[in-house]
Amino acid sequence: MRLSLYLKSATAAAILSAAAAAHADLTTYTSQSAYLAAVGNTGVDTFDDLVIDHYETPWIRAAGDYGYTVSSGPGSPRVWGASDDEHDMWLSSNRDSDTITFSNFGSNIAGAGGFFFASDDVGYSLPGHAMQIVATDSTGATLTYVLDSAQLNSFVGFVSTASITSLAVNVVDPNFVWPTVNDLHLSVAAVPEPSTYGMLLAGLGLLGYAARRRQRKG
Repeated sequence: MRLSLYLKSATAAAILSAAAAAHADLTTYTSQSAYLAAVGNTGVDTFDDLVIDHYETPWIRAAGDYGYTVSSGPGSPRVWGASDDEHDMWLSSNRDSDTITFSNFGSNIAGAGGFFFASDDVGYSLPGHAMQIVATDSTGATLTYVLDSAQLNSFVGFVSTASITSLAVNVVDPNFVWPTVNDLHLSVAAVPEPSTYGMLLAGLGLLGYAARRRQRKG
């Protein structure tokens, strides 16, 4: 009787897990530390290899071990290196009304984020403007976050229970204000706790035991 009840509970848990996978959730984080605590290994593209010049997109780059493509449009396919001091470099668009989009992530990327703010026509930061960041995951779900009064240290990250497929940023009121990104983060899913593996193995073992008992009875 106890075994039967346990198996029913394990089956119910498996069904719930499958349902959760089928209906993936997207979560927004506005704290870099909270985001990093929610994901596994993370690669960061600092953009510090850029100079104050234009670059044609689509452009294939990497955040640590994870490759991606950056593109800009619809007005211009170009992006620019921007900075306050030419040491800590950022990525900006060529036209103030354009959207910068990061995409073509690997299927294992469950999280994406970065520092989002505005800059002027020569690449200097312009704190205090509203930015719109949109994440899309592999189920087709999208989540839009409006970052009011963005600063240089304004972080926004998204984590999906499926995988992230794109991240796009634009200025809400693009009147001589350019969308700018620093330190793009790409992350894999967090590794389950050892206790989770233990429960899974125990459940599989009980299912195997029940199957053997049925075979003996047959």
